[in-house]
Amino acid sequence: MSPEPLSDDIFRTIFEKSPGSLLVKGDVPRFTIVAASDSYLEITSSTREDILGKGFFEAFPEDETLDDDINARKVFARVVETGLTIDVPTYRFDILNPLTKNYEIRYWSCCNTPIAEKDNKVAYILNTVIDITGEVRAKEAAIENQDRLRLAADAAALGTWELNLRDQSFSCSPRLAEIFGHEHDASVSLLDVRAQVNAEDMQNIVVKAYYEALTTGKYLYEVRIKWPDGSPHWVKVQGVVVNDEKKQPVMMLGTILDITETKRDEIRKNDFIAMASHELKTPLTSLKAYIQLLAKKLGPANDSFVNNALSVSNLQINRMTDLIHGFLDLSKIDPGKLKLKMQDFEINKLISETIAEVNVINTNHTITFDPQDNISVMADREKIGQVLSNFLSNAIKYSDRGSKIIVTSKKANGNLEVAVIDEGIGIKARDQAKLFQRFYRVENERMKNISGFGIGLYLASEIIQRHKGKIGVVSAEDKGSTFYFSLPLSMNN
Repeated sequence: MSPEPLSDDIFRTIFEKSPGSLLVKGDVPRFTIVAASDSYLEITSSTREDILGKGFFEAFPEDETLDDDINARKVFARVVETGLTIDVPTYRFDILNPLTKNYEIRYWSCCNTPIAEKDNKVAYILNTVIDITGEVRAKEAAIENQDRLRLAADAAALGTWELNLRDQSFSCSPRLAEIFGHEHDASVSLLDVRAQVNAEDMQNIVVKAYYEALTTGKYLYEVRIKWPDGSPHWVKVQGVVVNDEKKQPVMMLGTILDITETKRDEIRKNDFIAMASHELKTPLTSLKAYIQLLAKKLGPANDSFVNNALSVSNLQINRMTDLIHGFLDLSKIDPGKLKLKMQDFEINKLISETIAEVNVINTNHTITFDPQDNISVMADREKIGQVLSNFLSNAIKYSDRGSKIIVTSKKANGNLEVAVIDEGIGIKARDQAKLFQRFYRVENERMKNISGFGIGLYLASEIIQRHKGKIGVVSAEDKGSTFYFSLPLSMNN
């Protein structure tokens, strides 16, 4: 017996609004197929001649042992019985590929909507299906990748954690509990973690990084923590912020690494550097005094060799003194002992004085500075002078004899901006991002004979950052470099 025809209007409404749809009669348990959309035939590799007039399970056999929630026969029966729409979010139904003659694994999501007659009896069921194979496989791949990442994190001794920004719910791996001095299976809350972070670091580092991450999407910092037994430790935190479809931050994901031993090694190294530097200062001070006395005593003799030897000796002592001061500053940075002595001063006057000091030993380069306005800044005058001296010394070291060096200062966007521009050998792009790292030196043939320990720019960077300023470089190989820094003027002018 052929299926009862539907009016054109009903048929058109159903299939225009529901692509990928099949219409079956509510004749339990046969569920005769009445109509099928083109997209339904396409995704199921079927033809109308094959399925119209057949019972649904005659055309599409299924495993009767499936759970009731996804068993199509039982779902259809419940739709007819209750008159309610029933969704099946995910189920598997493999499709025969007409080309390869092999069945391919496919996953589907379907909606079964009842269509009632005037007596409210369900006459038809609109079975609308969507192929979600890609989504299911992507989710499976994500789970697999997550498992791999978890294994990698465990192998690297990393703790992992997640923070829901909407409800502040927090979850973490067992390794994180161990890093904070708890048992492997201990339950660690967000409050527990925050309570163990050093109070100063919590305020100055963690809180600042949290709000910056909401804007930048990523964060990286190191903080001190205290274990339940009172012992001090250090951790390194790195992570990203996940945004929703409206680009609003909804989740923070991160890793945490115990860097206690590394930090203790650095402290030992800094203590040694500080001790050695202090020990070297005393004999150098005495040596410098003797050189000055000799210069004063022998100067009137006008012996060019003696005067030149004393001048060179004094120059080398000054270089050694600067190096020792650099090491002393380096040893103070990590423990937080590098204190700033803030004062109000004219930056252009400091620049002119620094250039004059550098010119005492500089005879091969022309340094020009044309100050435009008097600019007063609140900062550590000595430390800013140290940054300027480092920029100028580098410009001299890495530029050819006779080349020009230009120094500029100006106000811009509420900041003081100072730059040192040279015509030197320049810096490759791959090296520029690392220049301000501790002990980093560019390795190439042109620089192998230039002395240095790679701490000058690192110290300059730390000084400027502690002034809440910015430091950077613009350079191209063989085209010179521009080293610059900026300091906020909002509190000064």
